[in-house]
Amino acid sequence: MNKLNKFPNMASFFNHHRSIIYVLLLSLNFLSCTNENEPARPNIIVISVDDMGWSDLGCYGGEINTPNLDQLAQKGMRFRNFYNAGKCFPSRAALLTGVYAHDSGYDQTHTNPLRNVVTLGEVLQEAGYATYFSGKHHGIENPYDRGFQRFYGLIDGAFNHFNPGLQREGEPKPAQKRIDRKWGIDSIIYIPYTPKERDFYSTDYFTNYALDYLEENKSNPFFLYLSYTAPHDPLMAWPDDIVKYKGKYDLGYDHIRKERFKKQRSIGLLDENVTLSKPTYKNWDSLSPTEQEYEASVMEVYAAMIDRIDQNIGRLLRKLEEINASDNTIILFVSDNGASAEVVELNNDDDNAPRGSIARWTSLKKDWANVSNTPFRFYKNYNYEGGINSPLIAYWPKEIQPNTFTNYPGHFIDFMATFIEISGATYPKNFNGEEITPLRGKSLLPVFKNPETKREDPLFWEWRNSQALRLNNWKIVRNAKNDIWELYDMENDPTEIYNLQEKHKDTVLTLNNIFADWVLKYNQN
Repeated sequence: MNKLNKFPNMASFFNHHRSIIYVLLLSLNFLSCTNENEPARPNIIVISVDDMGWSDLGCYGGEINTPNLDQLAQKGMRFRNFYNAGKCFPSRAALLTGVYAHDSGYDQTHTNPLRNVVTLGEVLQEAGYATYFSGKHHGIENPYDRGFQRFYGLIDGAFNHFNPGLQREGEPKPAQKRIDRKWGIDSIIYIPYTPKERDFYSTDYFTNYALDYLEENKSNPFFLYLSYTAPHDPLMAWPDDIVKYKGKYDLGYDHIRKERFKKQRSIGLLDENVTLSKPTYKNWDSLSPTEQEYEASVMEVYAAMIDRIDQNIGRLLRKLEEINASDNTIILFVSDNGASAEVVELNNDDDNAPRGSIARWTSLKKDWANVSNTPFRFYKNYNYEGGINSPLIAYWPKEIQPNTFTNYPGHFIDFMATFIEISGATYPKNFNGEEITPLRGKSLLPVFKNPETKREDPLFWEWRNSQALRLNNWKIVRNAKNDIWELYDMENDPTEIYNLQEKHKDTVLTLNNIFADWVLKYNQN
C-alpha cells in the first residue's frame, strides 16, 4: 500500500507548518555541523542601498550625516575599488548568486526566474543558518521560495516609499509609475500592496521587519539581507529629515563636489595623485533663482533619504547589542550601482505637492548624480567608475583591523565565495535537479586579513551596449560594442582621465581577446 495514500493532505500539512518544520531542520543541521570546541560561526549581514553615489556617505567624503556608517567604517575596512554591474537587477542577481548576471539570465532582464544558480539563502540555509531577507528583490521569484526563512518586501524595481499601493482615505494619491508592483510577506503575494500603517516609509519598515526577525532567532547563526530601495527615486523623505538639510546645497554643484573631493583626500580615502575628473554638470550661476531653489531642494530630499538609512542602521546596531550578537557579526554595506542620472516624468504627478512628499515623484538627475559620484565620471548604466564603483564598508570585530583601506578590486560575485569560507557552507554542483553554474567570485577573507592582497583574475561588465574589463591595474571600457576600447591605468588614474589606448595597443588587444572569449561563452549557451 502506498503510504502517501494514508495522508492525502501531507503537502498541505507541510505547507501549513512550513516555518516550524524549517526551524527544526535548521536546528538539527546546525547541531550536526558544530563542535563545542569550535568557535561560533559568525552571523552575516549584508546591507544594500539603491542608486547611491560613491561620495554620499560621510566616510566616503560626503556632508550627509551618517554617523553609524561612519563608525562602522572607522572600525572596519573601506574599499576603494568594489564593483557592481552598473544596473540594479544585474548587480543584485550577482550579489545573491556569486556568478555574473549573464550566468543567471539577468544580464538584460529581471522578468524570468534565476537559472542554474543557488542563492545565498539556499547555500547558508543548508549550512544551518537562519536566513532572513527584508527589502527589495529585483526579480520575479519570491525569496521565500529561494532559501529565505522569512521575507518582507518588494519583488520589483522602484515604488512609492510612503505607499506602494492604492490611495488611502484622507491622503493624496501616491505618485507612482505602476500600481501592479508585487510585494511579498513570506509566502503571501500582494498586487498591489497598500500598507495599513499610516507611518509606513520603506526604509523604516524594512528595518522593522529585519529587527523582528533577529528577535525571533534564538539559536542559529543568522544571515540577514537588508536591501533598502532608498535613495532610488522617487525622492521621498520625512519632513523632519529634509529640514536638516535646508540651505545645505544652496551654493550648488561645484561647491559640494570640490568640498567632497577635499575631504576624500583629508581622510585618506584618495591619494594625493588622484585627479578630480572634469565635471559634467551645468554652471550653477547660469541657473535662475527658481531653478537653483528647485535643484537645491532635490538634493535636500536625497540627503534626507540617506540620513534616514543611517538612522535605521543605528537601530540595527542597537538590536545586535541587545541580542549579544555585536562581537560575532560581519556587516557589509554596499550600493548596488552609482548614483542615477535617470529621469522619471509622470503624467499623474502633482507638481504642486511638496518635494519629497507622497504625491510627487522627483528624480536626482545627472547634474547631482555627477556630484554624488565624486571623483568619478558618469553614473548608473555606464561602465565607467561612476557607474560601477560602489562604496563598500566591511566591519567584523577582531577580524578586520580598524580604519583600514584597500585597493583590492572586489565584485558583488565575491560575496558568495566569502560567506562560504566564513560559514563552512558548501557550494553545490547540483541543486533541486538543476546543474549549478560554478562560482565566479573569490573570497574576500584574504583581503580582510591583508588589505594589500592582489587579484589575479579579470572582472567583466556588459550592460546594454556598455562593456568593460579589468585585469590587475588595466581597464578597458567602451559605450558601444563597435567603439574603440579606451584603456586606463587604474592604479595611477582611477578617475579615468588619461586614455592610454594609443600608447598600449598590445595591451588593448590582449584584454579585448579575453573579453571576446568571455562574451562568446555566453553567446554559445
